[in-house]
This record gives sequence, structure tokens and C-alpha cells, in this order.
Amino acid sequence: MNDLQKMKRTIGDRKRTAMPNKKSKSDWPCVKPKSNLKISHLKGDDLITIQNYLTSAESKAFRDAAEAIGFVHQGSLGPTMGEAYRDNDRIAVNDPALAEAIWSAGLNKFFSDFKIRGKVAVGLNPNIRFYRYVTFAPSADLDSTYVVTEALYTAGQRFGRHIDESVDLGEGGRTYYTLLIYLSGAPGKSKAKSKNDSSSQDSLDPLVGGETVFYGPRNALVAEVAPTEGMALLHIHGDKCMLHEARNVSKGIKYILRSDVAFA
Repeated sequence: MNDLQKMKRTIGDRKRTAMPNKKSKSDWPCVKPKSNLKISHLKGDDLITIQNYLTSAESKAFRDAAEAIGFVHQGSLGPTMGEAYRDNDRIAVNDPALAEAIWSAGLNKFFSDFKIRGKVAVGLNPNIRFYRYVTFAPSADLDSTYVVTEALYTAGQRFGRHIDESVDLGEGGRTYYTLLIYLSGAPGKSKAKSKNDSSSQDSLDPLVGGETVFYGPRNALVAEVAPTEGMALLHIHGDKCMLHEARNVSKGIKYILRSDVAFA
């Protein structure tokens, strides 16, 4: 049994996710390996984006699969209680097979030369999370006396400034990078698109807002990353994590797949 298999067994035995995994392995979208990925280093190896890590069809399939499970709202106590402001919807599933499929689509090759504190990248944390950020839209059945203001249409969910902690996975494994894959946003740029890819955004309103923003010392702006469908964003976390936030969504729905890169 290799290090990653041991870690997956340990975290599966020791830690239950917030939502049970209602999907079998075959229910998740098939993620095909990618080649010639366009990689951008926004801050050395600390902040990286990879265009078209998922195709439009794969992104839509993950959105549909997550909606079929059902999201649960996640909030926080807020800054006055020492927590970052948080308002989004969440699903968590513990699925080593899904983690392996996403990892093997190209991240495995990208991280092949990375080494942190004597450890090498071995895969993804099997705790896969899906996040949804929405805007408030007054429903048609509101009482006629209810006063609808412009703010009700524009105020959307967001996640305030925070850092991501490194996770001890057991058996010598630890996470050092956050992985975010945007499942909605501006269409990913690709030279070739299938018929399925071209229609995947038809059911979604254009996404406005929802940028992931990173800050350096003295709150200096490091990068502002707008959601692009299928794009992967990787940033170092733990004691080197940059302060970052997810800005409010003012139109449309923002979907994200989240995991962590494990080292051992």
C-alpha cells in the first residue's frame, strides 16, 4: 500500500464529511486527461492558474451532479467572533476515486517536480467540496406589500478575507496547496469545442462578480482572478497562505469544485 492509499484510508476512517456521499463512482462525470495545458504563474509557484482543466461539458456535468445531491447553506459567526464572513452553499463528499480522476487529468504531471519540506505531491485530498454562490432574486410569490429594493437584486453571496490551513491527512501526508476549479464563469478559451461544450452555459445567466482576490503584506493587491469555466486555480496554503477573499456575486451563479494537493 503506497503513501496516498494509506492517507485515503486514514482520512476515510477518521473523518466524516458534512454531507454523505450519495453518488456512486459511476455517477460522477468522466474527467479526461488533458494535454498542452496553458499554465500561468501569477506569483511564482505560490499562485497558479490552468486554463481549460475541465471542458465546458465536464463543468456542466459537475454542476448538474452537485445540484442533484443538494447544497446546504454555510455561514460563519463573522469577524466580531474571529471568523471570516462567509455566506455560500456547500456540499462535501469523501471520494478517493473522484480525487484520483481529477488529479490524473494533468495535475499529476504538473506537480511532478514540486517538493516541499522533503515531501512530494502524491494526489488530492479525497474530501471534495462543491461551493455555490448565488444572488438574491425576489420570488414571484412575495407578498405585494413587500418592498423590493435594488439591493435585493445586487447583494450576492461572498466569502470574506481569510487564509486556508494546511491539513494533516495522517500517515505522513499533509496538504500544501488549495485547488479551486471554477465550474461556471466566462467561457474557457479553446481552439476546439464539441457540440456539448458549446451549449453548456446556455442554462446559466452570465456570471458577474465572484472574483478570487489575493493580498500581500499591508493588504497590497497581488492578483484578482475572475471565474472562468473549467479553469483551475492553485495557491499555496498553510503558514505561507496569502490572505484572500471571494467577492460577492452580483449576477448569475458561481460554482466551484474544491480540494487540496497532498504531499507525502
